[in-house]
Amino acid sequence: MNETYDIVIVGGGSAGSVLGDRLSEDGTRNVLVLEAGRSDYPWDLLIQMPAALAFPAGKRLYDWIYQSDPEPYMNGRRISHARGKVLGGSSSINGMIYQRGNPLDYERWGADPGMESWDFAHCLPYFKRMENALGSEPDDELRGHDGPIKLTRGPATNPLFQAFFDSAVEAGYSRTPDVNGYRQEGFGPFDRHVYKGQRLSASRAYLRPSMRRQNLTVKTRAFVSSIDFNGTRANGVTYKRNGKIHHVNAGEVILAGGAINTPQLLQLSGVGEADYLRSLGIDPIVDLPGVGENLQDHLEVYIQHACSQPVSEQPNLNKMRMPWVGLQWLLGRTGPAATNHFEGGGFVRSNEDYEYPNLMYHFLPLAVRYDGQKADTPHGFQVHVGPMYSDARGKLKIRSTDPTQHPSMIFNYLSTEQDRREWVEAVRITREIMSQSAMSSYNAGEISPGPSVRTDEEILKWVANDAETALHPSCTAKMGPDSDPMSVVDPHTMKVHGLDNVRVVDASAMPYVTNGNIHAPVLMLAEKAADLILERKPLEPLNLDYYRHSASPADASTITS
Repeated sequence: MNETYDIVIVGGGSAGSVLGDRLSEDGTRNVLVLEAGRSDYPWDLLIQMPAALAFPAGKRLYDWIYQSDPEPYMNGRRISHARGKVLGGSSSINGMIYQRGNPLDYERWGADPGMESWDFAHCLPYFKRMENALGSEPDDELRGHDGPIKLTRGPATNPLFQAFFDSAVEAGYSRTPDVNGYRQEGFGPFDRHVYKGQRLSASRAYLRPSMRRQNLTVKTRAFVSSIDFNGTRANGVTYKRNGKIHHVNAGEVILAGGAINTPQLLQLSGVGEADYLRSLGIDPIVDLPGVGENLQDHLEVYIQHACSQPVSEQPNLNKMRMPWVGLQWLLGRTGPAATNHFEGGGFVRSNEDYEYPNLMYHFLPLAVRYDGQKADTPHGFQVHVGPMYSDARGKLKIRSTDPTQHPSMIFNYLSTEQDRREWVEAVRITREIMSQSAMSSYNAGEISPGPSVRTDEEILKWVANDAETALHPSCTAKMGPDSDPMSVVDPHTMKVHGLDNVRVVDASAMPYVTNGNIHAPVLMLAEKAADLILERKPLEPLNLDYYRHSASPADASTITS
C-alpha cells in the first residue's frame, strides 16, 4: 500500500528546506521532502568548509552537472551549470554570498499585472523574518535580527579589499556599509551565510533543526520521475530510491527543484506546450507554453591581476600548504579555510540610463577560476563582474520521456544589443577602477584578459570565449495571472495554472532575475509562499525608505557609516 502525506515537497534544496520547516511546524500536516541527492553530512568537508566551495562542482556526489546547448553567441560553447544535488541544494555548494537584490527589483515584480503583492514592501517582511544580520546595527529596521539565517559581514581585512574600495571611490563611485540595507549601490563588505567558520546552508538553518518532528519525513537519494495525475489533480508522485520504484500519495505536491528540475518535471508529467509534448508521445494535462521559457541567468568574467606585494591569498592554493590550512579549520574553524573569501564587492550603474545598479562586482584576494585553475603568478587578485538584468532570454525543453536525460537548455547569452553594450561597459569600468592610485602599490598588471584586449570587438570576443555562468538560472515557470499566456504560477497561491493541487516554489517562479546572487531571494520567496500555502494572513507590508539614485542624485557620494 502506498504511503500518504498531506504535502509532498519535491526537492530538498534552498526552497524545499524552508518549506519543509514552515509547513510542518504546527504539527497538523504530514510532510514529506524528497531529495534526489544524498545527505549533507556534518563531516563532509567539501560542504561544510567555506573555502572548499569550488570542489563540489563537477562531482556527481554533489552536482547535477548540467550543460547548456551550444550557445550561438559564444562560439558554440557549452556552458557548465553546477546545481546542488544534495540536501540543501545549491546552498550546500554555492559561494555563500547573501544578497537580497535591489528594492527596485521587487518594484519591477510588483508592477506586472497581478503581482502587486510581490513588491518590495510586501517582500521585505519575509527577508526580515529569515535573517539574523549579525553585521548590522541591532536597530536597523531594514534588516532582520532573529531569523534562522545567521549572516556574518565579510571582515575584508586583507589590504587588497581596502585598496579596491578606495580605488572605486577614486573612480567616482560610492562606498556603502550594507548592500542589503538602505543602499545597495556602492562598494563595501558583503553578508555571507558563514557562521562560526562553517557554511550555514538552508538545510542546516531550516530543515535539520526540524527533522526531529514526527510529522516531517525527509528522504534523500529519492529521484522523482513524474507527478501522477488524475485529470488536473495530482494523486502523488513516483520516485526511485535504492533501485526500487515507489509511489506516494499526496494531498498537495510542491515543486521546489529549482529552475532546471521543476520545468523538466512538469513537462515530463504532461504540463507544458501541448504540441511539443505530443511530439514526444506525452499526453498533455495542461497546455502551458510558458513552462521552460523565460530562462534567465547572470554571466560573469574574471578580470585577474598579478599582485606586486606578498599580501594575497594565492600561496594558500599551493597543495603543499593545503594540509595546514585544512588542519586549522578542523581544529578550530579558523584560518583561510574558514571564509568563502567573497568578503566584499559592489554594485554600480554602468551609465546614467539606469535607475539602479546593473553591474555587480565580487572581489577576491586571489586569482583562481571556479574549476580550480590558478593564475600563473605567485600573488594575485581578481574581480568578478557581469550585468545583472540582461534582456537576453533562453528556454529549456526536455529531450525525451527519459527523466534521467538532462534537458535542452539555451540561455542566449550576448544575444542582445543591450547585453553586449553592458559587457563592454563592465570591462571598461573595471579597468578604470583598477587603474586608480589606491591600487597602484599592489597592481602588477592585468593577467586576464590582458593588455592586448582593447577594442569593443576584442572585449566581446574575449567575453564570448572566457565568460562563465554565475550560477543563477531562474524564471522558467514565472508567476503571473492566467491572463498572461506565458505565466505558469498563480502569484496568490503558487499553484500551477490549470492544476488543482500542484504548486511551484523555487527560483523558476521568479518573473525576473534579481540584481545579485539569488539564494536570498529564493529563501524569501519560499518564506512568503509558506504563508500563502497555509492560508495565513500575510505579514504586514513595510513601506520603508531606501536609496534611489533618481530621487537622491546629490547623495551619490560616499557613505562611510
